[in-house]
Amino acid sequence: MTRLAICVWLALTAWPGAMGTALAQDPAAAIEELKKEMRDLRREVSTKSKKIEELERRLDAVQKAASATAAAKEPVKAETAKVEAAKKEATSPQAALDEAVKAVQRPKEEKAKAGTATPQEALDQAVKTVQVPQEPSKPSLLSYKAGGATLRLIDVSLDALIAGGTSTLRDKQLQLVEGGGHDPRKRGFTVQNVELSLTGAVDPYFNGETHIIFFIDPISGETVVELEEAFLTTQKLPWGLQLKGGQFFTEFGRINPQHPHSWHWLDQPVINTRLFGPDGMRGPGARVSWLTPLPWYSQIYLGMQNANGETMSSFLANEEFFEERPIGGYPFFNRPVKMLKDLTYLARLENSWTLSESVSSKLGFSGIYGPNATGLHGDTWIYGADLVVKWRPAKNYQGWPFLLWESEIMKRDYHAKPDIAGVPANTLRDWGFYTQLLWGFYPRWAVGVRGEYASGAGSNVSFDPTTGITEIVSRNTDAFRDNRTRVSPLLVWHPSEFSRLRVQYNYDWTARLQKDAHTVWFGAEFLYGAHPAHKY
Repeated sequence: MTRLAICVWLALTAWPGAMGTALAQDPAAAIEELKKEMRDLRREVSTKSKKIEELERRLDAVQKAASATAAAKEPVKAETAKVEAAKKEATSPQAALDEAVKAVQRPKEEKAKAGTATPQEALDQAVKTVQVPQEPSKPSLLSYKAGGATLRLIDVSLDALIAGGTSTLRDKQLQLVEGGGHDPRKRGFTVQNVELSLTGAVDPYFNGETHIIFFIDPISGETVVELEEAFLTTQKLPWGLQLKGGQFFTEFGRINPQHPHSWHWLDQPVINTRLFGPDGMRGPGARVSWLTPLPWYSQIYLGMQNANGETMSSFLANEEFFEERPIGGYPFFNRPVKMLKDLTYLARLENSWTLSESVSSKLGFSGIYGPNATGLHGDTWIYGADLVVKWRPAKNYQGWPFLLWESEIMKRDYHAKPDIAGVPANTLRDWGFYTQLLWGFYPRWAVGVRGEYASGAGSNVSFDPTTGITEIVSRNTDAFRDNRTRVSPLLVWHPSEFSRLRVQYNYDWTARLQKDAHTVWFGAEFLYGAHPAHKY
């Protein structure tokens, strides 16, 4: 009777609104139909009970025979298992549900051959009497049902960053001081970044991510759409290996691989803008990572990507980028890709340790090599180190309080070897660092400060293509190579995990402008949907 009670309970509670409508239309017919199905289910329970009795008799006979020979032990176990399974099938609520699922999955031909209604058909018929007819269910674009499990295929999210503020600098100067493509860099309002993300399982072998960004150019007002990332990563390679392929951010250091909404501050560090360009270093390629068997977390990355394009500013870049920001003033040379040495190559090692119950740390070292756009023999090296230390007590409220210290230092050796007569070869060295401390002092509130410095060595050139005359000029005349200092206090409020409000003040000093600059930014962020977790 337990099975009968469960089935009736499911029929009467799963669709209460629809049942009420059916009973209101023809209550007598509905009640009679339910009684009929109850009788059918009682017969089914009676049949199961008889089967149990028969199996118990067989078990008794086998047990008697087992006393004569030890070889009969295995049949006894098998028959015992059958009896126990039959009892469970007749009495367990889970068994009733399992039988319903199995009956639904049986082919229609098998049901036709049987010539009798199954328990699921009886239950379905009872449901039909109280349920409003519906269209057959269709597979969802966001999930896939396999047996009794549902596999989520796609997580969709949209994250928007909008900023507003003012500065003691005019907009033209502000474009050079705030050089990041997603930095707020205009008095008034800036749509920094609107990111549409699609992430999930492709199949049992690959995960996929696609990030498409939209923003409005703060000067021209033009809407810009870019494919930021679209890549696959493997799921089940042996020996701690993982492959990644497609369009993706180069995994150098802390900030470069992060999307703008992952930044704690509203703008990217000055040194990142100088070495990796306004949009960060990213491009088509492949990389392999290896999680080493060391007793602490230690992972090695090796990657290769195309060296050309506007997001490869320190390498082959493109003519449009050099028209706006020529590195060291050198003219652009359209260098073709002929062999593997014309690609960029990444190596990174990162290690993480748990220092105590409340303190953890991660230390990374990165290096990149590739050709540059000064000539057939020009090349670039970039290398750096990064450190993050995080404190969060074991007893915390939704992650608060916490203390996060992040620092990164990097250097670029840009070997300019032009194939143009009269333009001298030179090595331009640019380096810098940032260090930032963020304190979550109260639930959903945090305060922080970031300090930055950037400098370099090696003079710029000023080349006039019409006359062929080249002059040597100081790098401090270049807004993207001069000495820079910035200090940025920050206040953050998270109304929820789907929104964030920030106030940031920037004090800037630049050798090119030879004056102090004061800027205040207000930032708002909101998120729709499910976004993947960010890296440590």
